Amino acid sequence: MSLLAWTDERWYTLLSGYRDLYNPADALQALEQGDFTLAWDELWENLHHRGDVDTAAYAAVPEIVRIAWQLKLKDWNAFALVAAIEAARLNNDRNPPIPEWLMDAYERAWVDMATLALHIYPKAEDPALVTSLLSVLAFAKGNRTIGTFAIDLTEEEQQALPGWQANDSP
Repeated sequence: MSLLAWTDERWYTLLSGYRDLYNPADALQALEQGDFTLAWDELWENLHHRGDVDTAAYAAVPEIVRIAWQLKLKDWNAFALVAAIEAARLNNDRNPPIPEWLMDAYERAWVDMATLALHIYPKAEDPALVTSLLSVLAFAKGNRTIGTFAIDLTEEEQQALPGWQANDSP
């Protein structure tokens, strides 16, 4: 069951990463119905903008996690978007705190997302999925640095760091 009914008026008061009104309910419902491409494009575009997130992102996290569990999603987008929102929330003082009415659901969603990540990780092979899963697990354990590193840097950027050598990876 959704945190908020899809008709709840609070959906219409949420702000996007651009700091304008944005209701993610339609995109979340599309995601729930399996319209992944359009839903992910819209959610990425509106929930997170250059490190800025706001109330729409925080409200979307429990829904993304619920849908990921419901559909048994092994889509890197679910994990990466939730991790990107958390990285922005923790690392950018311009972002508002999570509203009190949403805090319990947001925290529960993180426990559930980490549990799902642990289920998926052993068989994950797609590099984007593996990186996203690792980021979620790091954030869930309170490791902001590793979580941010995993989600913010591409594999090529990580390999360009001093001390990385090709023979370091399996």
